[in-house]
Order: sequence, then C-alpha cells, then structure tokens
Amino acid sequence: MKKNYLILFFFIAAKFILQYSLISPEYELHRDEYLHLDQANHLAWGYLSVPPLNSWLAWLIKILGGSVFWVKFFPALFGALTIAAVWKIVEELQGNLYAKILASTGILLSVLLRVNMLFQPTSLEILLWTMIYYALIRYFNSEKIKWLYMAAIFFGFGFLNKYNIAFSVLGIIPAVLLTKQRKIFLQPHLYGAGLLALIIITPNLMWQYHNHFPVVHHMEELTERQLVHVDRFDFFKSQILFFIGSVLVIITGLYAFLFYKAFEKFRFLFWAYVITIGLFVFFKAKDYYAIGLYPVLIAGGAVFLANIFNKGWKKVLEPVFILIPVLLFLPLYQVAFPNKSPEYITTHPEKYKEMGLLRWEDGKDHSLPQDFADMQGWKELAGKVDKEYSRLSESGNTLVLCDNYGQAGAINYYSRKGIRAVSFNADYINWFNLEKSYVHLIRVKESFSSKEELKETSPYFESSGAADSIANQYAREKGTTIFSFRKAKIDIRKKLQDEIDEEKSEY
Repeated sequence: MKKNYLILFFFIAAKFILQYSLISPEYELHRDEYLHLDQANHLAWGYLSVPPLNSWLAWLIKILGGSVFWVKFFPALFGALTIAAVWKIVEELQGNLYAKILASTGILLSVLLRVNMLFQPTSLEILLWTMIYYALIRYFNSEKIKWLYMAAIFFGFGFLNKYNIAFSVLGIIPAVLLTKQRKIFLQPHLYGAGLLALIIITPNLMWQYHNHFPVVHHMEELTERQLVHVDRFDFFKSQILFFIGSVLVIITGLYAFLFYKAFEKFRFLFWAYVITIGLFVFFKAKDYYAIGLYPVLIAGGAVFLANIFNKGWKKVLEPVFILIPVLLFLPLYQVAFPNKSPEYITTHPEKYKEMGLLRWEDGKDHSLPQDFADMQGWKELAGKVDKEYSRLSESGNTLVLCDNYGQAGAINYYSRKGIRAVSFNADYINWFNLEKSYVHLIRVKESFSSKEELKETSPYFESSGAADSIANQYAREKGTTIFSFRKAKIDIRKKLQDEIDEEKSEY
C-alpha cells in the first residue's frame, strides 16, 4: 500500500512540475483569467457567463497575494486531484499497480496539461465529473447510501462551478435506465440526494431568477458567435487528440464497461458516454466540453488490460502500453503548449496548422493559436493606460472604459495606479461605480472599431486624442487604441446609466 501511494505521489509531483514549466516567459495570463480573477472583487452568487465557485477561488488567490504562482496553482491542483481520483477508481475496480500506473500516465500526458494551465472553471469541472462517476461506482459496489449523497455534493458544487456538468446527469439518467442498475430509482435516498443537490445550487438559481436568467442570453450569444463555427468532424477529431496516447485504453474501457463480466454493475458508464457525446454533437458543443467523460474510461480500460494480458505477452505488452502515451505526447509537447516563443511559431507554422491549432473561433487561420495570442500584449496595455491615467488625473475622477473583459481585467490586474477599468462587456456591465463624479475618460477601443471613436465621443469633451495603442504584433489585441478625452461637457454618469440600461434590455 505504501509503495502504491509513493508512486501516486510521484505522478502528482510530476504534474505540478510540468504545469509550471509548460509556459514560456514570453506569455502572460490568458484573457479569460483576468475576468475570473476580477470576480474576486465582486463576489456574488452568479455572473453573466459562469456560476460563482470560481470567484471564491479567485478571492482566495487575492488573499494569498494574487501572484501568477497562485493563479496557476489551483488548476494544477485540480489536475493532480484528477489523477488521484482515477487512481482510486482503478482501486475500486480491483485494478493492480500496473493498471494504476497505466491510467495515471494516460491522464498525466494528455490534454489536461493544457487545460490545467489556465485559471478557468474547466479544470475543476473535469475533476468533479470524474468524482461523480467514482461516487456512483462506489455506490453500485457497496450500496452504501452515503455515496449517493457524495455524488449529489459533487454535482451541486460542479453546477456552482460550470453549468456544463448538467450534461453528465443528462447522460447518466437514461444510461442507468438502460441497465439492471435501474433499480436505483426505487431507492428513496436517491431523491434525498437530489434534494441535497438542489439545496446546494438554489442560491445560484435564485440569482439567475432575480437577474432574469442571463445564462440564457449568454448561451444565445455563444451559439451565434462561436458554436456556429463548430465543425462536427473537428469535434470527433479533437476527442482522439485529447488523450491521443490512451486511445486504445479508452476503446478498451468502452468495450469492458459494455461486455466485461466483472464490470457488469458499471455498464451504465458505456451508455453514459454514448448518450452524452450524442447530446454534445446534437447541440454542436465545443470539443473540450466532453473531456470529463474520459478519465473513468481510462481507468476501466487500464484495469481490463491488466487483467487480460497473459503471462507470455505480459512482459512485452505492459511496457508498450506505458510507452505509447509517452511517445505520442512528445510531438504534442512541441505544439500544444505555449512553450515556444511567438517568433518561433510564426516562422514554423506547419505543424500547428496541420493540427488545426491556428484556427480561431471565427473559423479562420491566424499566425498564432488563439489561446497563445490571448496571452500577449496585456502588460503593455496596462502600462500605457497607467501612463495616460497619470497625465489626466491622480484623484480618481477618470473613467477607464474598455471594449471587452480581457482589456478591463488585464488593466485591473497589472495597473499600479489602482485603476478599476470597466466595460459594457460580460460581467463588467454590473461593476460600474456610478457614485463617482467623472471628469475625464480613457477609452480602450478594439482596432477594428476604433476609427470612429474620436468622431463619436469628442463632442462630449473639451479636448481629445489618440494617446497610444498596443504594438505587440503577436497579440490578439494588436492595434487596440487608447483614446484620451479631457473635461466632460456632460454628466458622464447619466450617459453611462443610459447605455447600461440599453445593454441590459437585450436580456
């Protein structure tokens, strides 16, 4: 037992080491991370695009000092705990040490290295999907009702983390009905567990109700702007690439959960995968929404393989199955992570293009992967806004208004002037301080919409001009312009309130 957990500790240590070494110093935090970090300054039971749990983690990061180390710590921790959860699933499926090592290797050298780079809800979501499956396996093995309540707790906190976890239940319910385990629906404690989950998520549901269910507006906007570009072939292609080194193990896991006698109690896991994938394809979901389905399949496949290797082939096949994820990960290591400078990527685009990494959510190819471009130019922006802010005023009577949440969040994270930038985009629309009497305005405008800014806004101020812009050629925000407007002729607060009301009327 001690030897087993020493090896698990090795995998966890390797996970942390890899996560902290995969990002080259040329890259900053990601656009989305700034928004999630800023939520710590506006704690609530919900936000326009996400539930509240990630904001609690952001608050903890803020208490710990807000450094990049802590920003990266929590997604790395959730990735490490996912490895531990898979280890425990293998243990519950009566897998031996080899099965644990095989499964842990598959999880370690996978898409999770990329997912766990960023402070977003996705890392915790994958862990909680895995924990729900683990709790159900424990229940069907022991029929101890505590595991139903544990599954409910995992789901409840998963819902407070990311609404996507609802698809796990939408897949599990019909899957269980298709198997002998359907008798669980006669268990009164199942409904007690459901009530517990409802109690956990109720504060967020009430927040959604009182705010007119902004999640519906967010999903409509997501469908119009991003999901419309989702290609179903690319969706399936990504499912293979996510765990490229464990594809055979995953296929074996699906087979085992459907046909292996020892796994008969867990047959619902096969159908849960099929049904959930079907739902994602039907709704044209983003490919990474499905990642949480795979850790349990890798665990099951590893146990099955360890049990069927006969003595004659065992010495050959066991190391081969361990080496496959290692060898297939190496080429991915070269392109899937921001461990190469932007200069290198733009001069060696072939492999990135072959894997579709240069295609952005607009459906077009660009010089850098979108996530990498979203990690460029933010410090430059904040520094230039700080400079202009100092020129205008030190008394806090200057409003910094941005076009998008990435700009606002980055300025608020890096600013040395205590700036609280806002935007009509995302949650920032709820974070305007309309009690202040603003005199000056700094307008941060995206490059494609900056040409008319002076013409439209100058009449409301005594003087105006373009102060600076983002020059970083690799940044997605390249060309974003910082406009400076001095001495307002109007009541800025009233103008802001009118625009906020107009924006909110859409949802």
